[in-house]
Amino acid sequence: MKLMLRYILILIIGLSAAATEVSAQSETDPLVIIKKANDKLQGGSSKAEMKMTIVRPSWTREMRMKAWSKGDDYSLTLIVGPARDKGTAFLKRDKEIWNWQPSIDRNIKLPPSMMMQSWMGSDLTNDDLVKQFSIVNDYTHTLIGIEEIEGRDCYKLELIPKEDAAVIWGRILTWIDVAEFMQLKTEFYDEDAYLINTMAGSDVKNIGGKILPSKMIITPEEEEGHQTILEYIDIAFDIPIKDNFFSIQNMKRVK
Repeated sequence: MKLMLRYILILIIGLSAAATEVSAQSETDPLVIIKKANDKLQGGSSKAEMKMTIVRPSWTREMRMKAWSKGDDYSLTLIVGPARDKGTAFLKRDKEIWNWQPSIDRNIKLPPSMMMQSWMGSDLTNDDLVKQFSIVNDYTHTLIGIEEIEGRDCYKLELIPKEDAAVIWGRILTWIDVAEFMQLKTEFYDEDAYLINTMAGSDVKNIGGKILPSKMIITPEEEEGHQTILEYIDIAFDIPIKDNFFSIQNMKRVK
C-alpha cells in the first residue's frame, strides 16, 4: 500500500512538472504572444474616440475621429473634425474597403492599388487604417529574444509573410510587453528589407479596463520632421454591435 502511494505521488509530481513545462513553453510561443497582444488591443468588438495629429516641418494639423470594429472583418472610421473633413467615413466589410465623401455625395470602393497611399495626409496608409492583413494568420512568427522598451521587458518578435499572404510588408519587428501583452514598438519593412515606418507606444494607462499605450507615434524613416500621433481619448471593448452596422448605407448616417 505504501509502495502504491509512493508511485502515485511520483506520478502526480511528474504530471505537475510536465504541466508547468508546457505552460512555460506556451507563454513563450511566438504565436501565442501575438494572439494575446492582438486580442488585447482588438477585443471581440470596440468603439473608440481618437485624436490624430499630423506633424510636418512647417505645419501641424489635428483631426478627431470615432472608430468601431468587430473581429477581423468589420471596421468603420468616421472623421468628426475639422469641419472640412467632418462626415468622411471609411468602411471595411469582409474584403471590401469603401470611402464615403460627403463633399461629393459619393461612395468610392478602394482598389488594392490604393492600399499603400497616405490616409488623410498622414503617415498612415489606407491599409493601416483598415488592417486588411492579419498579424496572426498572414505571417509566421519567431521569438528573437527579450529587450527593454520604455522601461518594460518586451518580447521581440519577427514576422515574415506567408507565401500566399496578400500583405504589403516584407518584414515586421514588434516588441510586446511581457507582463501586459501590449505592443510598445513595431517596425515595418518593405520587400527589400528597408525600414519604412516605426510605431512607438507611450503614456501607458488604463483605457477601457485594459492597460494599453494611450499614444502611438508613427515616424517614417526617410522623411525628416514627419510624424503622425494617434491618441486614444476613450475606448470601450466587447460592446454589442450588429454586423449590419458596418454597411455602406450606415456610412452616411453614423454619428
